[in-house]
Amino acid sequence: MELVQQVITETAVKPVGDDLERKIRDRSAQLGVIGLGYVGLRLAVEMAQQGFRVTGIDIDGSKVESVNAGRSHILDVTDESLAAAVTNGTIRATQSFAALESLDTISICVPTPLRKTKDPDLSYIIAAVEAVHNHLTPGKLIVLESTTYPGTSREVVLPILEKSGFKAGRDFFLAYSPKRVDPGNKAFTTRNFSKVIGGITPRCTDLATLLYQQFVERTVAVSSAESAEMVKLLENTFRSVNIALANEMARMCRKFGINVWEVIDAVNTEPFGFMPSFYRRPGLGGHRIPVDPYYLSWKARMNDFEPRLRLIELAAVIKNGMPAFTINWIADALNKNKKSLNGSHILALGIAYKRDTNDTRESLSLDVVKGLQKKGAIVSYSDPHVPFIKLEGKKMKSTSITPAVLNSMDCAVILTDHSAFNYSMISEHAKLILDCRSALRGYSGSNLMRL
Repeated sequence: MELVQQVITETAVKPVGDDLERKIRDRSAQLGVIGLGYVGLRLAVEMAQQGFRVTGIDIDGSKVESVNAGRSHILDVTDESLAAAVTNGTIRATQSFAALESLDTISICVPTPLRKTKDPDLSYIIAAVEAVHNHLTPGKLIVLESTTYPGTSREVVLPILEKSGFKAGRDFFLAYSPKRVDPGNKAFTTRNFSKVIGGITPRCTDLATLLYQQFVERTVAVSSAESAEMVKLLENTFRSVNIALANEMARMCRKFGINVWEVIDAVNTEPFGFMPSFYRRPGLGGHRIPVDPYYLSWKARMNDFEPRLRLIELAAVIKNGMPAFTINWIADALNKNKKSLNGSHILALGIAYKRDTNDTRESLSLDVVKGLQKKGAIVSYSDPHVPFIKLEGKKMKSTSITPAVLNSMDCAVILTDHSAFNYSMISEHAKLILDCRSALRGYSGSNLMRL
């Protein structure tokens, strides 16, 4: 009897999955992306460029309006590429989750921040999945891309979707694929980043892999959603720990009076095993690297693995101490020029968390600016990609860099090494330059100090 039931079930399953497979292959599948931020908008445009019709859903009305007008709010998606997709009808955006009803695949790219207690905040994921559940019909493929802890897809997402009475792998398909983007990186885009995929069932993995094969160059299927979830946390925890080591070495070299950049260049002559890219920042920022290790440590604590967390959590402690270290370095540099930090005019060059992006989430530049202001410094900032910011409830506008502006400042601090900065002009006209990013490695003027 059980064998008969299995045969009946498999017969019923096959047409659902096969129909979705056919639609994906012939590009007739209607694709959806929930969350039109730095990840979701890139993904939607790449899907559209490969011949799919894509519906983007976001609760932020300004993003929806911008997308439908063909205006990109992120630097890595050009207005031209977005406008072309909007004009030919391959992309549209909406705030209405009712649009989910007609979609065949849904990629969820919503934020996963931390609570004040440093625990995972899954509220955005849960809200998105509840919306999918409310409009779930047989044959849909749901792929979670939001970074989260191992077990989220199976323990949190799956039960919500199966409240409908539908079964994953039979009536609908659920997989996890960690988002991989590097803002400002023109060499690696959504298309040529390899895509890791793990499903709740093998059929879920197969269909999700097939979907992504249509618009990314390489897919990597793993055995489970949990493995795919762990991939992203290992990637960013690896970066977090190595950047923490880099910061400690920079602090140690400063204490010993050693030029850390000379040391880095010399070590980098070793043909393998060293990654100098970790040394190009005064700490770490961005929307994921400072956050993801906390997701991993939280999950470890939930599984009685706390004694083994020292390395991961120490990296976070070092990261949190870098803004204060940078501020003290600025104060020491001013003091050597017979200036007090209190009352000094300081120009912060770059406010985004990394080069050539407008993303300020978790940016240590913001922490440095706030810390300088609290110590009485008069701080301006210049960032070609971030026209204004809000700090402590007050709006600040980006200052245009001119020789007169540079000369009026007691010091200029390079916090983010945007390629758009005129470093020649900065080095020529700034009274004192503090370089946190080694942006002026070929310059050796008496007005330059390197972190």
